[in-house]
Amino acid sequence: MDTDYFLKLFFSGLTRGSIYALLALGYTMVYGIIKLINFAHGEIYMIGAFIALIMSGVFTIWGLPAPAILVLASLVALVYSSAYGYTVEKLAYKPLRRAPRLSVLIGAIGMSLFLQNYVLLAQTSNFLPFPQMLPEFPIPAALAGTVTSAQMIIFITTTVVMVILTVLIKFTRMGKSMRATSQDRTMATLVGINVNRVISWTFLIGSFTAALGGILISSFIGQINFYIGFVAGIKAFVAAVLGGIGSIPGAVLGSLVLGMAESYAAGYISSVYEDVFAFLILVLILIFKPSGLLGKPEVQKV
Repeated sequence: MDTDYFLKLFFSGLTRGSIYALLALGYTMVYGIIKLINFAHGEIYMIGAFIALIMSGVFTIWGLPAPAILVLASLVALVYSSAYGYTVEKLAYKPLRRAPRLSVLIGAIGMSLFLQNYVLLAQTSNFLPFPQMLPEFPIPAALAGTVTSAQMIIFITTTVVMVILTVLIKFTRMGKSMRATSQDRTMATLVGINVNRVISWTFLIGSFTAALGGILISSFIGQINFYIGFVAGIKAFVAAVLGGIGSIPGAVLGSLVLGMAESYAAGYISSVYEDVFAFLILVLILIFKPSGLLGKPEVQKV
């Protein structure tokens, strides 16, 4: 077996899995709090990348140096996308909070289609070049040719985000409020927790991580269009279900497993069936372990 090729596929799968994880974290946090599958989440990922593209062009025209363009364009995109996610929750989901689950599901799909077509009309259906926003640094000789600095940045960024979220949820006041709201929203309200604020913060954080993923992968690939969020969003949802939706470690584990499976399937079988393997994994996990790899079965009283 070609070891270099195997390692190259390994790091490719790690990169895919890291991007899926940044998206799946938002899915799993929102579901854990209000039991909602936010199908518009992938569009926030796409919008974040487009805002970074637009702002990098603006800052380039202003004559700012490359490092400043990288930092400022990313910051503006992340803040804008977080605000976008917050607004979507207030306008599209909050009015349906007590509605039947089917109504909320249809609303989420409708919001996804609306945002897709909004960006299509505002931009173009064509792929647009995306600037290189990830800095380059030397790779150890043992890994030369199998991994790039951009791939390492993506993996390290995902790891840092996961650690920060874990600390936030386990040790901060907001994190404790999130856990209480997830367990029993009514009881959380009775003990003085502002549930609406908790839900808003959940959407803000999820939108932030999604936009970060969109910026990273667009810079890595070098192009972008209005449809990138749909496929990535569906696959991140598969990853969240695979790991156990509602579990942050599960979302990351499911994303890495999915990324690796896609990479090796594309490398050793055929890239034509790359998406097929992702959805085959979803079907198998729903049949044999519906709660996911790290999820806990829900007990319902009858």
